[in-house]
Amino acid sequence: MVLAGVGAGFINVVAGGGSLITLPLMIFLGLPPAIANGSNRVALLAQNIVAVSNFKAKKVSPGKFGVYLGCIALLGALIGAHIAVDIPARLFNRILSVVMIVVAVFMAFNPSYKNLQGENLSKNRKRIAYVSFFLIGIYGGFLHAGIGFIMMLALVKVNGFSLVKTNSIKVTVALIYTLAALGVFIYEDMIDWKAGIILAIGSATGGWLGSHFSVSKGDKWIKRIVLVAIIAMAIKLWIF
Repeated sequence: MVLAGVGAGFINVVAGGGSLITLPLMIFLGLPPAIANGSNRVALLAQNIVAVSNFKAKKVSPGKFGVYLGCIALLGALIGAHIAVDIPARLFNRILSVVMIVVAVFMAFNPSYKNLQGENLSKNRKRIAYVSFFLIGIYGGFLHAGIGFIMMLALVKVNGFSLVKTNSIKVTVALIYTLAALGVFIYEDMIDWKAGIILAIGSATGGWLGSHFSVSKGDKWIKRIVLVAIIAMAIKLWIF
């Protein structure tokens, strides 16, 4: 679980889809799906705290806009997390299976992460981003798996951010809405703290490595890691 956390934390920060490793693993190890979903949030919180701190130390800021997106996603996450705690285990497994298939198809198309002609923070683009991140927050609160790819596409295609800044905003948004989702799971007593903390140790390490890598290597290497992550998870989903 620690090793899986390191890998998932790194992938989540640089690209996305790390929860497609950790969620099935915890369910395979015997945790009920809802408990696995809640416990995964402990690791995500640790991972994003470390990643946000590291981006800040390296002078890569999400800016006020990134924080606004996080607050909007938080509202959606409260809705999504409440749905997650009430869903039957069998239905949750089926939804996770469908999500994994959808992500596999999404990855097969190999979407381009090329940005627009510079940043675009016009009123219209901001409105599109706010609506997008409210919906992203609902999904993030409910499941989170594969959400990194969605956030990257939204930030690059809608607002034209570089991949380094995109990753900085992405982990900030994830940190903010994970606080809300985790609070719901704690209130509903749906967390295995032992599993969550063990996973968090690995995820925090992976988050530090991923944020350091993003800043030191820049967009060119992030694109390469995104491509490798897409291919690796597509193979994983196809074979397993």
